[in-house]
Amino acid sequence: MSFSGQSRIPRTPTPPQGETVARYDTYVEAQRAVDHLADKSFPVQMVTIVGADLRMVERVTGRLSYPRAALGGFVSGAWFGLFVGLLLTLFSEPGGSSPLLAAILIGGAFGLLFSVLTYSLSRGRRDFTSSSQIVASSYAVLCRAEKAHQARQLLGEVGGVTQGWPERVAPAAPAVPTASPAVPPAAPPTTVPAAPPTTVPAAQPAARPGTSTPTDRPGQGGPPAAPVVDAPVVDEPVVDAPVVDGPVQDAPPAEPR
Repeated sequence: MSFSGQSRIPRTPTPPQGETVARYDTYVEAQRAVDHLADKSFPVQMVTIVGADLRMVERVTGRLSYPRAALGGFVSGAWFGLFVGLLLTLFSEPGGSSPLLAAILIGGAFGLLFSVLTYSLSRGRRDFTSSSQIVASSYAVLCRAEKAHQARQLLGEVGGVTQGWPERVAPAAPAVPTASPAVPPAAPPTTVPAAPPTTVPAAQPAARPGTSTPTDRPGQGGPPAAPVVDAPVVDEPVVDAPVVDGPVQDAPPAEPR
């Protein structure tokens, strides 16, 4: 890969330039596609890998305790002591004692002490070890427009080739409010006074001729007669009763006592 002016990484955040020539689900596939372009002598300095929908993934590797914190600190300090011991060995006089072992032990001791102090200051707020990664849901391979067609032809052997940027969805136009026609106010409802109820007396049974009702007989108690209420006169058609023709029979004479 050449370090030309076009391949320099901008110091400020800059959107990627070029056309999307391929898209893959994992970073390994995108890396394999760029490696395939490099094997075909393609100018890979025009290629950019862009991850979409980035997420930070933290994978927990185990539980953290004082012995584990001390062991991890001793190992990391011993590596640093080994590096210092090698430098001291190179500049030490030949035939003298090698400071390599002493440097490893001293570095391991400092690493163990620093790790235990750090864990004790956390006061149990983080009792586990983990590893963090930035993961994307998909990875697009971009190439400059002058070499995009050639990159698509070469990537046709590994798959995942696409045509240009994905279509952008046009924003919906804002709704324009329309003036509704003026509606005249509704007239108030007209209240019609209700007619007073008319009291109709109950029909009295007709008395036979020559008889009187209990209330008409003197000396007999009974409920007082109800007041007579004038009922409205209703005109009804008069229906003549049918006349039955037959012989008139005389009443038998009364027997003498």
